[in-house]
Amino acid sequence: MKRRPRRATAATLTALVLLAACVLVAVVAIQLIIGERPWVSYSAVAGALNRTPWTSWWLELASIVAVVLGLCLLLSAVLPGRRTVLPLRGELDSGASRASYRSTLRAAASGVDGVSAAKVRLGRRRVRVRVRTHRTRSEGLSEAVEAAVTRRLDEVGPVEQPAVRVAVSATRSS
Repeated sequence: MKRRPRRATAATLTALVLLAACVLVAVVAIQLIIGERPWVSYSAVAGALNRTPWTSWWLELASIVAVVLGLCLLLSAVLPGRRTVLPLRGELDSGASRASYRSTLRAAASGVDGVSAAKVRLGRRRVRVRVRTHRTRSEGLSEAVEAAVTRRLDEVGPVEQPAVRVAVSATRSS
């Protein structure tokens, strides 16, 4: 089970731009049908575009912006996102959410004697744990936290066992 996030941002942005264009066209068409003066005059827009040379700087700028926006939308729709559910070993197709995975590893790191606070960052192949301690000497604390987090990872049983990196910062210096 490898759930990935939906591409809602790219789809929503595209839908909103298309909706705004459709609403503008519909309002102008209705204004023309009932005989009122339209918000946007077709003849004025067509005349301005016909008089504009292809080498105009603002036309080149607008086309560059359109291409960059299009590429950004295409990349955000095509590239895979960060997994929302991480697969676990076992006979069943099961997984754990990133939040629960992170909190169980944080609890394992916080449970080590001498750790006052812990932060966990999940990467693709690495788990980074930052712990704070009030001890003046922090020898061995990094290894103890790494062992506790590795033990918890073995209990959870992810399909891909990540490497554990621990950074210790002491609030008091010796």
